Amino acid sequence: MWQRDINITHMVIHHAEKESGNLTRRSRAEFYYRLDFKMGDAVQLKEEGNKHFQAGQIDNAIDCYTKAIKSCKDKSVLAVIFRNRSACYLKKENYNNAASDASRAIDIDAKDIKALYRRCQALEKLGKLDMAFKDVQRCATLEPKNKTFLETLRRLGADIQQKLKTTFSTDSRVQNMFDILLSEELDSDKKEKAANNLIVLAREDAGAERIFQNNGVPLLLQLIETGKPEMVLAAVRTLSGMCTGHKARATAIVHLVGIDKLCSIMGVDTEEIVLATGNLFQCVYDALTGADKRDYGKEEALVMDSTRDLKAILMALLSVLNSKKVSGHGRDQALNLLNKNVPRKDKKNQDHSKTLFTIDNGLKKILKVCGQIPDLPDQLPLTENTQLIASVLLNKLYDDLRCDPERDNFRDICDEYIKGSFDPNDMDKNIHAINTLSGLLQGPFDVGNALVGKQGVMEMIVALCGSEREIDQLVAIEAIIHASTKMSRASFMITNGVSLLKDIYKKTKNDKIKIRALVGLCKLGSAGGDDYSMRQFAEGSTEKLAKQCRKWLCNPSIDARTRKWAVEGLAYLTNDADVKDDFVEDEAAMRAMFELAKSPDKTILYAVACILVNCTNSYEKKEIIPEMVQLAKFSKQHVPEQHPKDKKDFIERRVKRLLKGGVISALAVMVNADSTLLTDQTKEMLSRVFLALSEDPKDRGTIVAQGGGKALIPLSLEGTEKGKAKASHALAKIAAISNPEIAFPGERIYEVVRPLVNLLQSDKEGIENYEALRGLTNLSALSEKLRVKIIKEKSLPEIENYMFEENDQIRQAATECMCNLVVCKDVQERYMEDGNDKLKLLVLLCSEDDEKLQIAAAGGLAMLTAAQKKLCTKVTLVTVQWLEILQRLCLHDNPNIQHRGIVIAYNMMCAGEELAKKLIESELLEILSVVAKLEDQPRKQPAIDAARTCLSKALDLGLIKPFS
Repeated sequence: MWQRDINITHMVIHHAEKESGNLTRRSRAEFYYRLDFKMGDAVQLKEEGNKHFQAGQIDNAIDCYTKAIKSCKDKSVLAVIFRNRSACYLKKENYNNAASDASRAIDIDAKDIKALYRRCQALEKLGKLDMAFKDVQRCATLEPKNKTFLETLRRLGADIQQKLKTTFSTDSRVQNMFDILLSEELDSDKKEKAANNLIVLAREDAGAERIFQNNGVPLLLQLIETGKPEMVLAAVRTLSGMCTGHKARATAIVHLVGIDKLCSIMGVDTEEIVLATGNLFQCVYDALTGADKRDYGKEEALVMDSTRDLKAILMALLSVLNSKKVSGHGRDQALNLLNKNVPRKDKKNQDHSKTLFTIDNGLKKILKVCGQIPDLPDQLPLTENTQLIASVLLNKLYDDLRCDPERDNFRDICDEYIKGSFDPNDMDKNIHAINTLSGLLQGPFDVGNALVGKQGVMEMIVALCGSEREIDQLVAIEAIIHASTKMSRASFMITNGVSLLKDIYKKTKNDKIKIRALVGLCKLGSAGGDDYSMRQFAEGSTEKLAKQCRKWLCNPSIDARTRKWAVEGLAYLTNDADVKDDFVEDEAAMRAMFELAKSPDKTILYAVACILVNCTNSYEKKEIIPEMVQLAKFSKQHVPEQHPKDKKDFIERRVKRLLKGGVISALAVMVNADSTLLTDQTKEMLSRVFLALSEDPKDRGTIVAQGGGKALIPLSLEGTEKGKAKASHALAKIAAISNPEIAFPGERIYEVVRPLVNLLQSDKEGIENYEALRGLTNLSALSEKLRVKIIKEKSLPEIENYMFEENDQIRQAATECMCNLVVCKDVQERYMEDGNDKLKLLVLLCSEDDEKLQIAAAGGLAMLTAAQKKLCTKVTLVTVQWLEILQRLCLHDNPNIQHRGIVIAYNMMCAGEELAKKLIESELLEILSVVAKLEDQPRKQPAIDAARTCLSKALDLGLIKPFS
């Protein structure tokens, strides 16, 4: 009521004064008296509050201040009361109210320094350091000499830096991600982002350890259980990061998650999740076997023997093969993992127990996968690649066996499985057996070929060919085709299969069957390879078969699986040069093949590679020695003949047509195929094609523009030794004449160094050495980081050796490369070492007749003498001819060589007065004088300027005097 009376009083006075001014002097005095009484009460309450505060009676002080605030109308007094109550709340550690009261005081008086500091104190306690810092910064501005403010300012600044550091530390980030993922309130987008952030954290060892220590594995399992693809993917990738290179964590994760659980994740039908889980299995396997050589501390000693876990993983992968619950992608991934980890990578390693274990426990399961017929009901889910991947695995397992009893056991299991599948009353079982045989023929051919000759097998194939069911005929014909692959070892099939194929080809009207029969005939017709004198068919027949294959290949109404067989046929027919020429002229057929090569079906990779190798004639060629040819003719032995269209000009024309047709983009896709079907043999063929395509320098820009440079790098690092050498040679050709920063952008440029250094080995051909040196010269001119990379690859001894090479071009290329590398301190130190002829060789190379060689050698010597003064003195000791060589350089007609020579002279003059005196007392003074007196001219200006600098140096040293 009291507060309401005050308000009414003010309203009455205000209204009376405004309307008529009729209030009497007495009435007005009475009103103001009442008002002054109430204001005095607020001030009195404030003073009482102050007394309570000083006495430590904080609650009483707050009560007084609260009452004073309600009665006070003077803003300046109100600000003080709010400020005082803020101090009370600070004492009570009620920081929110303290900050609020201080803010209300500041709203009234922005320069209230006490209120600012009290809000600063409250905000600091609330953890709002940045806001507290701003308040104390303002206080320090108002009172620059106040030590309390300055000390608080310094402390808060340090605290803010520490908080930032902590906020971005690994522990904090991991905990933050966990909080988001465990929260039930946050939306799915934030959770997905947090899950992806965990992937990044898991790639660092500190982050992976924190995730593991913070009970992260159960949380990741919760993410997997959500069933959301993005969450499952993030969880699996995080687990991969945690396992990478860490045996203890990998072991723990295997036990916590469970191998069966990992297999079930890998069995889903989402390819991205399948690939991620496959990578997780590989990370675990590498960690448990020690394939990852990184050192992560003493945790190894705490880990028990991992043999049991490795065996359990192997058994689980074999179980996946025949599970109907597993998708085709999952089955492919299981086969890929077996391909990668079971057979020995190095045959020198005597332990092949994993192969024997796989054969005993899983060979029949692999054979079952090979025999699946997708067109029949109740079959295992497959992709286009599954059966061929299984065939590759069979081949690797067979090749990994060490003795005849082991191979006999392998053949016996296959024989028992196939013969056990034959059933006169069940045609589906029969075609399963024959399809399994096809798988063996595409894998360990000798095993399959031996089975073809067994009693009852050929009869079954003939019976299937005569069946009315399309699927029976298709399976039988494909078996005949695969049995005809290796002509020298397929005599039984050649004898019995030709007439059968011809009969089918003539009678059938089904394109799917007709095209397969044609491929079989193509294989038989290509038995002579590129030997023109051993044509199997009459003149023109091969071209007709190829024309029909191209027609089918270009027909979009035919399914891709059938069109693939047209490519298989051309892979054999293109041994004939007439077919090669016709094929590259048919742009539609080329583009159709390239599109198939880019498709998910990777079973076509080998056939496409064969066609390209044939068209570019990049296959291995036997050297023809004329004397041996004459001897063969004399002894009436067969002498291979070259087709007229296999000569150089025809090959070059075919290469141009392939480039125009888009072969590089197709090759790039093929190389990037993450599949077991990209075998080392296929990689070698692709490397050969790349090398043939890069032969003409004019075409290298096209190769780079279409991604060829990027595709060559993996080919140069993986595969057969010949394949790696061919790919490295193609890389060298590109690096030698292209701008490497454009050809190999970003960090990829550093990956090119090792393949080029590998070409410097003495067992490589001279042209490979030369191209590699040119490529390294180009790279070493770009940056110090690249030069260091080249040196780290231990290339210096090889480059130095080639500087002694008799071949002028190789010697020049090596010297040019060394000229770029001498900028590095490590190289300079090699030249300063005693007991070697490195510097002597460089000095002597400066006297060679080859001007390019002189430029490189003189350039290297100029940079060495500029960088190391000791080398200037050493130059005078390596050979008595040094002064004569130097004078010849300074007199040279080539301005570039002359300039380098004079720079060397200047460097030696700067190395010491005694050496300078020796130079000036020689004929060099006259040479320098003549050059220095020449009129200015752009072509020789660098040499003229250098000569004048030399004379100035001699003048400074007092060795010569100016003309009067």
